[in-house]
Amino acid sequence: MRVNTAKEAVSIVKNNDVIWCQSMAATPFLLLNALAEVAFERKNLTLLQLHTERSGALCNPDLQGHLRQRAFFVGAATRSAVNHGLADYVPMFLSEIPKLFRSKEQPLDAVLVQVSPPDAHGYCSLGISVEATRAALQMADKVIAWINPKMPRTHGDSFVHLSRFSRYFEASAELPQHKQPEQDAVTQQIGRNVASLIGDGDCLQMGIGGIPDATLACLGDRKDLGIHTEMFSDGILPLVRSGVINNSRKRKHRGRIVTTFAMGSQALYDFVDDNPEVAFLDVEYTNDTSVIRQNKQVMAINSALQVDLSGQVCADSLGTSIYSGVGGQMDFVRGASLSEGGRSVIALPATAKGGRVSRISSMLSPGAGVVTTRAHVHYIVTEYGVANLRGRSMNERAGELIKVAAPEFQEPLAREARDQWGLKLKV
Repeated sequence: MRVNTAKEAVSIVKNNDVIWCQSMAATPFLLLNALAEVAFERKNLTLLQLHTERSGALCNPDLQGHLRQRAFFVGAATRSAVNHGLADYVPMFLSEIPKLFRSKEQPLDAVLVQVSPPDAHGYCSLGISVEATRAALQMADKVIAWINPKMPRTHGDSFVHLSRFSRYFEASAELPQHKQPEQDAVTQQIGRNVASLIGDGDCLQMGIGGIPDATLACLGDRKDLGIHTEMFSDGILPLVRSGVINNSRKRKHRGRIVTTFAMGSQALYDFVDDNPEVAFLDVEYTNDTSVIRQNKQVMAINSALQVDLSGQVCADSLGTSIYSGVGGQMDFVRGASLSEGGRSVIALPATAKGGRVSRISSMLSPGAGVVTTRAHVHYIVTEYGVANLRGRSMNERAGELIKVAAPEFQEPLAREARDQWGLKLKV
């Protein structure tokens, strides 16, 4: 089973194999680089993935006919390839990807993983990214592993025994790190507006980036916050240290932070390393609305690229150009709405392209994908305020959204609402 190089490890891949790759900051990029070499000796390989890091070698156009990427979430490494027809985007709720594997709707031949060294009992850990990889490990015949001493050993659904590996090699390499973005005035104000909706005892779901971090920075005076999320980053660390986040009021996994992956700095990776307070669980479970709703006061905080005046939320594309993915936004928007006292927020800057374009528009751009429907949306937050769309009529929600649009776009939006939607508005 043990080999000396990544290329030797992936050499067991055969023509026509369908391969799942562990994703996010746990991307086994040494295996992917080796696969990009071996693929030239193979035909019709398919690589399934979420967002991958340091995987640029797979975007070589000369790989066409040898290897094709099939992405459930598009990131910087795959965005150009997808939009130029060199890779495929599969829109799907994150919670349902494991079901594809377990039901055999999506056959799998091999899995590529990056894991921690084995313990005294032979168990390695998937570390900072479990997501759909747990299901892939259960269903694929071949498991190809990179054992990295730098990978944190995490608790939950992350453990896999050394005997499960068809091939493995060992090498030490630093994990990809994502530093906290600089906070500008717009991001800080959005964070304050979102934080105004968060109360003591809320159970939070949030993503990565400036707005979640800005929101978390405003919560120092709250009490007994919990975390049940698909991912988290460095923004939670000060609140955990201060005791603001203690998970004491959660009904599910009380006293523990629940996630399926983490991405951030080395300080974050050190925090989750061998920390029983943090449970990395299968995404089919973490993002299951029937699980999410069992916690009280779930507060789901997500982002968007564009919102129209009816409340439709586009989060995966810029018109017909794919930008990211469906992810878990709807999983948590729906789960939060079913939770006792739960609610959801879509937070976004009011403008794009240096203020030249309003992200709140009369209609979505042609080809834009609706990730969260207008029937599901609750709060929309920009730097200009909070719009509550829950239970609002078309006329009322258009008025609410225009109020949180940038001032210079409010009158044109009202005019378009009247002309295009037949609504009667005064701004």
